[in-house]
Amino acid sequence: MAARAVALARFDTDAAAGNCGSLISGAGTTERCARPGKATVLAIGRAVPGVVVKQEGMAERYLRDVHRDDDPILLAKLQRLCTNTTVKTRYTVLTEKMLKENPGFLIEGASTVKQRLEISADAVTKLGVEAAKKAMEEWGRPAGDITHLVYVSSSEVRLPGGDLHIAINLGLRNDVNRVMLYMLGCCGGAAGIRVAKDLAENNPGSRVLLTTSETCLIGYRAPHPDRPYDLVGAALFGDGAAAMIIGADPIPVVETPFFEFHWAGQSFIPQTERTIEGTLTEEGIIFTLGRELPKLIEHNIDEFARGLLKKIGLDLKYEDLFWAVHPGGPAILNAVEKQLNLPRDKLLCSRQVLSDYGNINSNTIIYVLDYMRKASLQKRKDLQCGLSTDEDPEWGFMLAFGPGVTIEGMVARNLV
Repeated sequence: MAARAVALARFDTDAAAGNCGSLISGAGTTERCARPGKATVLAIGRAVPGVVVKQEGMAERYLRDVHRDDDPILLAKLQRLCTNTTVKTRYTVLTEKMLKENPGFLIEGASTVKQRLEISADAVTKLGVEAAKKAMEEWGRPAGDITHLVYVSSSEVRLPGGDLHIAINLGLRNDVNRVMLYMLGCCGGAAGIRVAKDLAENNPGSRVLLTTSETCLIGYRAPHPDRPYDLVGAALFGDGAAAMIIGADPIPVVETPFFEFHWAGQSFIPQTERTIEGTLTEEGIIFTLGRELPKLIEHNIDEFARGLLKKIGLDLKYEDLFWAVHPGGPAILNAVEKQLNLPRDKLLCSRQVLSDYGNINSNTIIYVLDYMRKASLQKRKDLQCGLSTDEDPEWGFMLAFGPGVTIEGMVARNLV
């Protein structure tokens, strides 16, 4: 208790220049304080559905569910994909009961978009509310203190949107300012963070709740020879939700920031709008993904990253930064790692999230940041105990990729 009191006293003193993200201090450690007016992450929450999908044996189960288990060539192909994704576990809202009640999900050409959207809307609302409640519990302030809500999803289409349903379920004020970001795919979470950052920094005293929520149900179907991406989706994607509380000028002791956001940017790669596509049809969403995506990212990521560093005047080497990269798949992580010549451990959290959850669309980048936060806290404790001599980098990047092809990125500080 005495040590904590000393840490809290230091925390209050340092707040004159900005709130400090970690209460852990000791020999060989330095306090990192939030800078006035800059958006910071104050809490993170995550939620996944109750159905666990183990990658081992998934190919057999999926082909049995879609009545294609009599095709050994298809089985062998899907088994290779399941291995190559490096995914170990995923979570889904889809149950055997849903498939039995909706046999049209597996019938080519069947009009099932209404049923899919109804189930998806209910699922993403419940998951989003659960993730948001966890973030708000960690934050420790009442729901009435949320001034803005940013909601991100590529899994539903309805009026009023999921933002209103989440606001009502959380008991937010009826004058909360809401923003919806729909159909941004895998870069949606990073885009949501960028929007939340701008809201927090341009509205003094505001506290922004960012919620992302996704399910693959809207695109779940039996594989078709004309859609090779069907198998990739079956092997790679999962369901889940995430939430963040973002605000500038954290209140000392009451709020503890752990990431601080600086310059945020977005760029699309010309003439690549057909590389990642999703079309809403009577059968649900039909996705296509070009094989050229990893190479496109590899050829463009260095210029994008250097541009962000230049905008804030940082002259740092890539290996001296932390990297929170959306794990769209191992090929994308490998492309970033190769082009930027990063040490293997720089993308460890991204690879671990991919293994533990698969690609969960817009949520994934928030899961990576949460993993990085926890890893930094552990390293900080090891420093204090003399078990380590190296601190995590203070500066780093957040990157995500989506339709466009769009690169979303942000330069951030680790305050842990």
